[in-house]
Amino acid sequence: MNTTLIIMVTVLIGFLLMIVWGRHKLKNTPVVEDNEHILKLTDKNFNHQTKDKTVLVDFWAEWCAPCRMMAPVLNEVADELKDKAYVGKVNVEEYQSLAQRYQVRNIPTMILFKNGKEAQRFVGVKSKEFLVQQINKTK
Repeated sequence: MNTTLIIMVTVLIGFLLMIVWGRHKLKNTPVVEDNEHILKLTDKNFNHQTKDKTVLVDFWAEWCAPCRMMAPVLNEVADELKDKAYVGKVNVEEYQSLAQRYQVRNIPTMILFKNGKEAQRFVGVKSKEFLVQQINKTK
C-alpha cells in the first residue's frame, strides 16, 4: 500500500513539473514577426480586404501555442503566393466581433475566402504545402 502511494505521488509530482516547465518554455518562445505580405485585418478593413480576391485568414491569439507555430508557416505561404492570393490575420482578442461573426470557436482557425465568401475552413496546425494546395484549388 505504501509503495503504491509513493509511486502515485512521484508520478503526480513529475507530471506537475512537466506542466510548469512547458508553460515556462511557452512564455519564453519568441513571437515571430509577420511577413510584410500578410494583411493586418480589423473589423473596419475586413470586408474591403477580402473582397474580389482570394485570402486565407488566420484567426489567432498571442497566448496560443499552436498559433505561434503557424506564424512562420503563414509567412512562407504569403511569400510563395505574392500577388496570386493573400494571407491575412485577425487577432481574436482584439477583434472578437469578427471571431463571433465567423463562428470561430477554436484557434488557430484559418478560413479561405474567395471574393468575400467563405470557401473552406481549417482548424489546427497545417503545413505550408497543405495550405498552398488548398488555396490553389480554390482560385
